[in-house]
Amino acid sequence: MEIVFINPGAEDMIRQIMEFQGEGETAFWSDSLYHFFPQLDRARADALPFPERKQYIGGVLRRVYGELEDVIDEKAALYSRHWSSCRAQISEALSEAFEVDCGALFNDLRCHVSLNPIGPRFLREHRFDVFYLNSERGAIGVSIHELIHFVWFYVWNDLFGDSYDEYERPSLKWILSEMVVESVMRDPRLSSINPYFPREHGGCVYPYFFDMAVNGSWILDTLDKLYRSQNIREFMKTSYAYCQQHEAEIRAHMEQSENK
Repeated sequence: MEIVFINPGAEDMIRQIMEFQGEGETAFWSDSLYHFFPQLDRARADALPFPERKQYIGGVLRRVYGELEDVIDEKAALYSRHWSSCRAQISEALSEAFEVDCGALFNDLRCHVSLNPIGPRFLREHRFDVFYLNSERGAIGVSIHELIHFVWFYVWNDLFGDSYDEYERPSLKWILSEMVVESVMRDPRLSSINPYFPREHGGCVYPYFFDMAVNGSWILDTLDKLYRSQNIREFMKTSYAYCQQHEAEIRAHMEQSENK
């Protein structure tokens, strides 16, 4: 398991940022850009058709990138050094959690250090993004979260033989993969080096999962009990069946939270 942290350049960053600035995107996904970059006029951007909005946002962010390019390069080097010091224990913890030798997997991962506050991941491309304002510890915390997804879906695909096309937002398989991160992250080898763990420090999953309940029971607690009582493949089966049973409640809660 190896990650190369790189500055991908302004155009790649803008392309990924615009994936979350399209028509009909909820504030949950689009707002953070305007929070971190007050140079952008939100009212102006919202009033523009998407092609013009893309041109406006891109123009502003290219200027921002020009001012921050050296900083982003320095962050990539810093994140790389910190990853080297943590890699062995992360690989060991994930190998045990997923019952697979992670040391032999994903030795070509790339992390793009980006202006994008939303850190997307690309399973097929073995790539994910991390926001440049993270500290080195924060970048590792985000990286562990993404590594859990990569290994989860590697094992999942071997178990179910389905398509990687089914693993992205807004599918139920994507939702489940986001919820289970907290249970895997509880391993002290992972939680001790993640500054976003536990929840009081910000949390390592989307916040709308924290107060999501079914029949008076917190969903994350239910999933955690299943995770601790089963091997990983049985857990994948039972946790997904549970989510299928309660999909309507899960999606209703997410929709309500994202539209607040």
